[in-house]
Amino acid sequence: MPQTIRVPPAPTKTPSTSARKPPLPALSGLRTVLAINVMFFHFTPPHPNFLTTVISNAYVFVGFFFLISGFVLAYNYGDLPTLSKRAFYVARFARVYPVYLLVLLLSVPFLKLEYEAQTHSDFWRGVVLTPLTLQGWSPSLATFWNTVGWTVPAELTLYALFPLLLRVFAANDRRLATSGRVVLAILGLWIVGIIPHLLYFFLNPDHLPGAATRFTYGFWLRALKYTPIAYVCTFSAGILLARLNKLLGPATALRRGLMALGALVGLAWFFASAVDRIPYVLVHGSLLLPLFCLLLLGLSTPSPVAAIFSWRPLVLFGETTFALYLLHFNAFILIHVYRLPERLHVSEFDPWISFVAIVLLAAAIRRFYERPAREFLLRILSPAKS
Repeated sequence: MPQTIRVPPAPTKTPSTSARKPPLPALSGLRTVLAINVMFFHFTPPHPNFLTTVISNAYVFVGFFFLISGFVLAYNYGDLPTLSKRAFYVARFARVYPVYLLVLLLSVPFLKLEYEAQTHSDFWRGVVLTPLTLQGWSPSLATFWNTVGWTVPAELTLYALFPLLLRVFAANDRRLATSGRVVLAILGLWIVGIIPHLLYFFLNPDHLPGAATRFTYGFWLRALKYTPIAYVCTFSAGILLARLNKLLGPATALRRGLMALGALVGLAWFFASAVDRIPYVLVHGSLLLPLFCLLLLGLSTPSPVAAIFSWRPLVLFGETTFALYLLHFNAFILIHVYRLPERLHVSEFDPWISFVAIVLLAAAIRRFYERPAREFLLRILSPAKS
């Protein structure tokens, strides 16, 4: 799932690898907007009516995170002469697992609910698979213990594939030597990625009596929504998008600004006029990938639109979005199970007071736990320098 936008290169013996790429503050700000929308999707507060379709369909932004992930990793690592796989994997594990494990420990009360809802065999499978970040490979257990935690198995799988995907694309440098060819390759990945969703729509393998919705339960529908393989094309498109960004070169602020603005207008039109007319299973898939790609390209270079997303509070908040994403679902439920707003006599400010508390907790986790834990793991697991 989500990750910090500025990723330090994996250490290698080549001096040139120590150079850092310019940061991408607008993408950090974008992650903030996406994370808030996902939180509001799960626990919808009072809001203006014109935001209804965006918030009620914010599940599409989770796939957007995987696109950003592929883009950012390729942006930071794609030009390295060599990539130390061990150093890369250690860095990614140290970035993701400490927060993931902490949220599971904070969510232990949910195991009682899982025990009551699952068969005994499924419960114990979930107890074993979830700490190992393997539950995402089981459609029926993907949301076990922490509903949003299914993204971590997907993210770690994509991290594992990243060096291989880099080599595959590097081996096809000549075929991907122009921006037009890269665009065609991204469109090809888009089509391949949406084929399983089209097949599901037409074949209805779960034998649903009606159209699928966000509340529909079906084994194959959950496989499309939660298993890591469903996001390989989106992640790969992000890697190619970084190549396209490089091929386009230092575009003018006006051109990149128009890209971002065009993407935002397209997304606004989609949510206002089209989302309710398109089957849920297609919307949940990679249907919006071209618009998401255009938005990333537009925000990856300074422009008036990028300046809006680079607003300092948005960027600072973006550093906490990984912890916020993993924490918000179970934390919000626990706050209300234990009736904390009522006990603290602030219920008249709910749910906003709960959102603020969760954001502050995520920021504290980022500052006092995530960073120290990552530095500790990097120190003990990184290969010794020669």
